[in-house]
Amino acid sequence: MKVNLVDKVELPQLPLFKRGKVRDIYEIEDKLLFVATDRVSCFDVVLEDPIPYKGIVLTQLSIFWFELTRDIIPSHFITSSIKKISQLEPYSEILEGRSMVVRKTQPVPFECVVRGYLAGSGWRDYKKTGKVSGIALPAGLREAEKLKEPIFTPSTKEETGHDIPVTFEYMVDKIGEDLAVKIKEKSIELYQFGSQYAEQRGIIIADTKFEFGLLNGELILIDELFTPDSSRFWPKDEYQPGKSQVSFDKQYLRDWLESTGWDKTPPPPRLPQDVIQKTSEKYLLVFKMLTGRDIV
Repeated sequence: MKVNLVDKVELPQLPLFKRGKVRDIYEIEDKLLFVATDRVSCFDVVLEDPIPYKGIVLTQLSIFWFELTRDIIPSHFITSSIKKISQLEPYSEILEGRSMVVRKTQPVPFECVVRGYLAGSGWRDYKKTGKVSGIALPAGLREAEKLKEPIFTPSTKEETGHDIPVTFEYMVDKIGEDLAVKIKEKSIELYQFGSQYAEQRGIIIADTKFEFGLLNGELILIDELFTPDSSRFWPKDEYQPGKSQVSFDKQYLRDWLESTGWDKTPPPPRLPQDVIQKTSEKYLLVFKMLTGRDIV
């Protein structure tokens, strides 16, 4: 597949619904067109340098997982066949591979995070309080240690700045017990399925986030699923608890940015070519390991 590096999509014939950190979303009648650009966001700041193939990996990997998990919960995905949609045909060269048409839903206003290992902000919170999102964990756990059971640690969805971790009880208070319990159960079921599948292919999914929406009262999966942007992926053969892990996801990029002394406010530092290339290679490698096929 020939790749076009895409950091912004302009489709003047379609109404723009939302321009996110990574995705440009357009309306097509009663549906949405999700276009994953090659933009990359770290520490809630969009970097100036796009990552080749990133948008295609995010889209194709999400479609792969949506199909694989359809018996657990339906998703908003309808099609990725852009050439079959007349309004999109003029843009097919830009959109092909990185786009999907999806159902419009009423989004649930929470990021639904499941953690199977103690890493990232969960590890930082545990060191301070012995808890993660109000959940007390055993004393003496090490960084990156596998938890006895996966835990559900929701957070708010903020338009700007960092999402804010909250307790499950807070979520219940905001959206009701029945919906919150169903989301928690489906999140853990999805994580257990995805992590078992990935581990057989040499990847540990340390944690991941899901997003849900309501369509005619039915709970469905939206946004993306088990991608390097929404998950923490570690190579199984290099896993060693007690330290920061080698990573297939954006952590490599985060680590490089932190090494520059950047204060995590705009403007971000420009990325050297070797960092761009290595990040792209990580996205492509995780895609091949999980799906068994190459994008390029």
